[in-house]
Amino acid sequence: MRQHYVRPDGLPPTNGYSHVVAHDGRSVVVSGQVPLDHDGNLVGAGDVERQAVQVFTNLVTALAAAGSSMDDVVKLTVYLTDRADLATFRRVRDRFVDVSRPPASTVLFVEGLLGADFRVEVDALAVG
Repeated sequence: MRQHYVRPDGLPPTNGYSHVVAHDGRSVVVSGQVPLDHDGNLVGAGDVERQAVQVFTNLVTALAAAGSSMDDVVKLTVYLTDRADLATFRRVRDRFVDVSRPPASTVLFVEGLLGADFRVEVDALAVG
């Protein structure tokens, strides 16, 4: 069972995430996914939208390997190297998550990621 508390009384407005998600069941933890394709090639050098799509494509694939899906995701942690990329990232994210019951989410702005040209990385917690 999963319950989303998008905006409990006394908490500020949200933008595409829930403040709290409670759950029962098996947990699936997915390591940070980066904008590399199946062959290990960078997708979208300099293009955060293409990179974010690849990151979520990888996340979907990783979840499927564990018998899970984006519908089961209760927490996302997002790493971005440029604050200006946030709006574009959110538009891509909203194509992959159920915006009526979004996962809890944390966004961190970091100086760099593992690959010098990576602009986005996302890890996830799913329950099913």
